[in-house]
Amino acid sequence: MEDLVAKMISEKPVVIFSKSSCCMCHTIKTLLCDFGANPTVHELDEIPRGKEIEQALVRRGCNPAVPAVFIGGQLVGGANEVMSLHLSRSLIPMLKRAGALWL
Repeated sequence: MEDLVAKMISEKPVVIFSKSSCCMCHTIKTLLCDFGANPTVHELDEIPRGKEIEQALVRRGCNPAVPAVFIGGQLVGGANEVMSLHLSRSLIPMLKRAGALWL
């Protein structure tokens, strides 16, 4: 399972592990989409083995497990960490370095 999660994280510049019913997940997805980052989203409550993936995320240090945001293959964190980066004006440069934004 760890290998599968690592592969999912490395496939795109911005990867979000989410649950469709999670309001904070929705907020973070909307924020990143509004920047034009086009994140890859894995809805853990809608995909096979979602529970196992969620447990693997917790073992990787994601607490809570969703939203779990990875930029450039690195764990950024959850909603609090993403919002802190945004408020400190660090999020957009990080997205640019990862190749998620072109402007």
